[in-house]
Amino acid sequence: MYIENLRNNNEEDICLYDPNQIYDLETEDLPPQCPYRQAVAFQRSMQGLQQPPSAPPSFTPQQAKTQQFGVTPFAVDQGAIEPCLFRFVYIWPTRGRAFWAWLVFVGRRSVSGFRWDRGGWRYFGMDLRQISSFQCF
Repeated sequence: MYIENLRNNNEEDICLYDPNQIYDLETEDLPPQCPYRQAVAFQRSMQGLQQPPSAPPSFTPQQAKTQQFGVTPFAVDQGAIEPCLFRFVYIWPTRGRAFWAWLVFVGRRSVSGFRWDRGGWRYFGMDLRQISSFQCF
């Protein structure tokens, strides 16, 4: 169990959080300033994520070699990667090895979803600035 006192030891501002004991109605009773109210809501939203239907394609795509004037973009645009939601996408990060992914969220600065790793899917998230290029399938 975790207890957090937010302001001047007022008992009404103490947040109690025990993930094994929180129920739907109890989370609504937590004060809005309690950070674990948002954590419980996020945890519930994760349960409804659409997982990949199968393993990714068995081939490895070739990265396009397009460079204009020797300049590379600072970050991938949100609008460019958004059509890849709930589709297989191959991502080439600025650092590290390329990988297959199944995106379930595209935000202004980040993406998240499932990454194919050693024969299974695992949840991941990354900043759009960390993506060198990508290709949807």
